[in-house]
Amino acid sequence: MEFEKHCWAEVDLDALTHNFKLIAAHAAPAKVCAVVKAGAYGHADGMVCQALQAAGAAWFAVSCLAEALHLRAGGVTGQILILGHTDPAWAADLIAHDLTQAVFSGEYARALSDKALAAGGRVKAHLKVDTGMGRLGFDARSEAHIDACVAALADCCALPGLDVTGAFQHFAVADSHAAEDIAYTAGQHHRFVRVLEGLKRRGVAIETAHCCNSAALTEHPEWGMDLVRPGIILYGCDASDEVHFEGLRPVLRLKARVSQVKEIEAGQSLSYGLLYTAPGPRRVATLCVGYADGYPRSLTNKGVCSIHGQSAPVIGRVCMDQLMVDVTGLEGVDAGDEACVFGGPGCDTIEEVARKAGTIPYEIMCALALRVPRVYLRGGEAVGLADYLNQTTF
Repeated sequence: MEFEKHCWAEVDLDALTHNFKLIAAHAAPAKVCAVVKAGAYGHADGMVCQALQAAGAAWFAVSCLAEALHLRAGGVTGQILILGHTDPAWAADLIAHDLTQAVFSGEYARALSDKALAAGGRVKAHLKVDTGMGRLGFDARSEAHIDACVAALADCCALPGLDVTGAFQHFAVADSHAAEDIAYTAGQHHRFVRVLEGLKRRGVAIETAHCCNSAALTEHPEWGMDLVRPGIILYGCDASDEVHFEGLRPVLRLKARVSQVKEIEAGQSLSYGLLYTAPGPRRVATLCVGYADGYPRSLTNKGVCSIHGQSAPVIGRVCMDQLMVDVTGLEGVDAGDEACVFGGPGCDTIEEVARKAGTIPYEIMCALALRVPRVYLRGGEAVGLADYLNQTTF
């Protein structure tokens, strides 16, 4: 597969499929809703969703209507849940494309119902319950609010323009083993169960209940209910340093070309700010990748890349489009060589990049720039390409 190899990301579809099947077995009998918002966490969602659908994913979760429509245009035929806000004025599109919208307040529910009726149909809806996350949702953050929450949810189920097919909540600290966080997570789960029981007593049937994100599924598969919503673990990273899902395979690698190799003398400095000074003679390779591509500037003098599987520390300030690595003593490093920036042998994992940058793997994945082509692999061979700048996708 030919394309201009400046810097690029490799997405291992075999690893993605492996992770999905591992998660599905762990979650059974609950179904899996693959969270593919933000372009499948930076992996670009086209071939990722095709691979997940082929592996058996029946549900997909996105953040907004535009993402949902993009999935439909890309051939996703399964159920799509929009987790965030959609203006009720777009009810006709929700209906036409068979999308399920999160409903998080009585006011929003009534507005969406009215617009759906005006469009001549009903919008599929999952009711969002706030048990302690504090973002969107009907208030069930304390025991005192549960009865009012149940009543409000029941009212939504009676609206003529809504087809309420599910209810869900989201955990705030399921990725933490701190005692107070474990207790908080248990409290969230208890309140959500109370809400579901309250609806049942009112004769309101909820077809699909779900609460488990990656962390909760890892720690509490018994909470799977009807559906689970894995995100980060699909892509091969744990939800946190404290919560480990056994057997995951990394899906993403960032790669770049060596543009030049040069010698610098002891005492010479390089890059912006002159933050690196050579303690002795050094051989330096410049790579065609920088923070505009998604490699954190904060990894200046911290990151570790690799060339031919040999570790090459980042030296000097990471620039917008380029960075430099120390290849002193490494064998056979020349201009034009392929370097692994993260995610491969001899270099930082995504988790290590995140740790050094003071952030989380989610942000590292999502920060990959649109200009970075995604190359999709099966059996180690390229089978697809998403190249925004050259308008190429196959």
